[in-house]
Amino acid sequence: MNTHTPPPAKAAFGFDPHDDLNDLRMSEKATPLYEHVKRFVHETVAPMSEKFHQLGEGRADRWSYAPGQLELLEEAKNQAKKEGLWNFFLPDAETGEGLSNLDYAYIAVELGKVPLASEVMNCSAPDTGNMEVLERVGTPEQKERWLKPLLNGEIRSAFAMTEPDRASSDAKNVGMSAVLENGEWVINGEKYYISGAGDPRCKIMITMVKTSPDAPPSRQQSQILVPIDTAGVEILGPMHVFGEDDAPHGHMHIRFTNVRVPESNMLLGEGRGFEISQLRLGPGRIHHCMRSIGQAERALDLMVRRGLSREAFGRKIAWLGGNVEIISRARIDIEAMRLMVLKAAKAMDILGNREARVWVHMVKAMVPERVCQIIDQAIQMHGATGVSQWTPLSRMYTGQRTLRIADGPDEVHHLVVGRNEIRQYEGGGEDQTSGVVWRN
Repeated sequence: MNTHTPPPAKAAFGFDPHDDLNDLRMSEKATPLYEHVKRFVHETVAPMSEKFHQLGEGRADRWSYAPGQLELLEEAKNQAKKEGLWNFFLPDAETGEGLSNLDYAYIAVELGKVPLASEVMNCSAPDTGNMEVLERVGTPEQKERWLKPLLNGEIRSAFAMTEPDRASSDAKNVGMSAVLENGEWVINGEKYYISGAGDPRCKIMITMVKTSPDAPPSRQQSQILVPIDTAGVEILGPMHVFGEDDAPHGHMHIRFTNVRVPESNMLLGEGRGFEISQLRLGPGRIHHCMRSIGQAERALDLMVRRGLSREAFGRKIAWLGGNVEIISRARIDIEAMRLMVLKAAKAMDILGNREARVWVHMVKAMVPERVCQIIDQAIQMHGATGVSQWTPLSRMYTGQRTLRIADGPDEVHHLVVGRNEIRQYEGGGEDQTSGVVWRN
């Protein structure tokens, strides 16, 4: 019997110490901006955020803002603009800071430590992904009407993709119909978990529809701009996440009944929805992972502080049982996640979004799961207080657990990464659409 083991296939992720992909340093030009952002989050956003949420407690209309809330937020946004802390996410010097994905990764971690920081600096989802799309494929008219006010932070937006009666993790399943009639797209169907559509400032949705059912699978879907106040758009109500409606942001269930929009509202062209999706699978698709690391840092900080502030059985609880190891593993996981996200960002800078997609899927598979675990351990360290309104941990956990579905299910990301690894050995082409997922 031949017991000779064949040589392994050429590794796709071999370590080359001379490869630029392994240089994960922030650029010198971005370092002052990074330090500025850290100061601004600590000195301006954090105290404003506390007042903002206090003002919103017990408001009469949950789907609006309490008196003073938006004024407080706008004041912080205006200060961010004044200090040049605005639109970091676009790697385009004309519309943003001209940051590389790697440089932005460092900054996004700081934004993730205080949730309102992203909005204050106009770097929050789902607007970031929508602005990326409009900036790259929008017509001059589309940019003037929708991109300009989004870049100015004057309005909010939503991305309508997920459908209640279909497995939307496979984008080829999107079935909401759009038919061209007399120069207008007529749209019928339902969407749900449309994040941000409950906000009264939300004015526009990028909507995934099926326009060409007889075309090849990757050419059936299109993306169309639908103003949220268009006749026939009916918000049926919020979808709850762990019993919370997340008002006034919301994750809405929306019915489209003979919704008519001009033919010119089509993005890029009929049947090019998957092509557009590759933009959302690039920078905007790891922004969540970048910010999640900031959440993990905050959870670890709360965990250690709690462990040192309470005693049980004659010892501080940080030293009880396996808590020292739990704290150790949290720090190790955070540092591992940080390096992975930085490398995914650098891969996009060097290889381009398409070639870096496996790196993107790796971090999307790894980060939300690990961050969930760290937050859960911080909750446990707090005891009953950890699941109460007295700490931010329960809301943090809800957001991170949801991300494991909303940003594409874990299983899809592992499918893409595992398939790529296996095919290094067996060869064969790759279905470029089978791992396509969006939701940000």
